[in-house]
Amino acid sequence: MKSLKITILVLTTLLSNYSYGQESSSIAPEGFDKLSAGQPKGEVKQITYPSITVGKDRVANIYFPPGYSESETYPVLYLLHGIGGDEREWLDQGNPNIIMDNLYASNKAHPMVIVMPNGRAMEDDRAGGNIFEPERVEAFSTFEKDLLEDLIPFIENNYNVYSDREHRAIAGLSMGGGQSLNFGLNNVDTFAWVGAFSPAPNTKEGEDLIPDTEKAREDLHLLFLSCGDQDQLMNFTTRTHDYLNKHNIEHVYRIIPDHHHNFEYWKNELYYFAQLVFED
Repeated sequence: MKSLKITILVLTTLLSNYSYGQESSSIAPEGFDKLSAGQPKGEVKQITYPSITVGKDRVANIYFPPGYSESETYPVLYLLHGIGGDEREWLDQGNPNIIMDNLYASNKAHPMVIVMPNGRAMEDDRAGGNIFEPERVEAFSTFEKDLLEDLIPFIENNYNVYSDREHRAIAGLSMGGGQSLNFGLNNVDTFAWVGAFSPAPNTKEGEDLIPDTEKAREDLHLLFLSCGDQDQLMNFTTRTHDYLNKHNIEHVYRIIPDHHHNFEYWKNELYYFAQLVFED
């Protein structure tokens, strides 16, 4: 986490927060999430994996970078959706495949496989009905077991990806941002790279969030925490930021001017997170 790239991003983001300007360090360039003709494109596939946790096969989507080769080994980012979404939310509204294709075309990101699962670990995991009913909310916590014991082993047994913490990342938006902090910071032996974009009220506090602050300080390669300054859930981001500062846990902290709790903001943050994750 000592790289010049991260240091520059932190400093320029802080400066832009004070000035409320929209420098390139805060706001992605025009067209970052739009298809560009003639450049290599990655591939998205839907897969099913057996979940002992839930007791049935579950669905996820995988993005493979342009030029994906069976002869190479790739790091993996597990990218999580919000409370009203499912394994299609990022693809349908966030264009992560296009964002990544554009970053690769500009040589701005390390090639990676991105897994987009359904973070609602229950038998009926559809994003319908009352998404706030207790059973459906609790299923987002249950997903930690499904992720660690079912999905990650399946991905590592079936695709050319690394199987160590150094090459494994987790990030997400809103509810998925809270999951990423909860799961990532409670399992530093599993994830070395963690990102949260406007994490929701499911985000744990204090020692429940980071049971071993010394280990977090030593072992995390990247902890990326951000929110839009117009987001009504911003207090969960600032609360986490304050706790990290109190315990001297280095992290990228971004408050983006004039942005809300929506995909305009979440896409912007994926653009910047993807340029830092898996960098030496």
